Amino acid sequence: MLQLDPDVVAIIAMAAAGVALLSLLLALLLALRLRRLRKGLQRALGEHGDDLVEVLGSHSTQLDAARRSMDDYGARMEDLREHVKRTVSRVGLVRYDAFDDMGGALSFSTALLDEHGDGLVISAINGRTETRCYGKALVGGDSEHHLSDEERAAIDAAIEGRPPAIGVQEGRRRRRRSA
Repeated sequence: MLQLDPDVVAIIAMAAAGVALLSLLLALLLALRLRRLRKGLQRALGEHGDDLVEVLGSHSTQLDAARRSMDDYGARMEDLREHVKRTVSRVGLVRYDAFDDMGGALSFSTALLDEHGDGLVISAINGRTETRCYGKALVGGDSEHHLSDEERAAIDAAIEGRPPAIGVQEGRRRRRRSA
């Protein structure tokens, strides 16, 4: 029979014990990782413990529905953008004295336009005894009717997005009242 030196047997026994101890630590580490993976899988699958393939199929169906819904919202947004382009979004106002003997800039011209410059300009001419209002249709910022300087200024203000103007137009001066 084979005889081994007792020192060699002791070294082999210690090495085997060390390998066994390392294997035990590795097994514990893997058990902990497996436990974490199971918890994660349980969260992913839900409380019912469904099959992973079924859960992925359900998620795929939900994603497809979400994509269709987003496409519908995108189409609706385009419809709304087109609608907004045709609504009044630009307003210009010019106040002025229509007559030399009137003060206070009570006459006005206001332009109400959409994004294309289509809309109307309304003018109110204030006199001592009466006020007259005029409305003119606009297409592309222009009218088939003659536009006054004040109406043109209101249209330009609307197109450029300037604030309302009150004051003197070219060729006209405001008179101050004497005390």
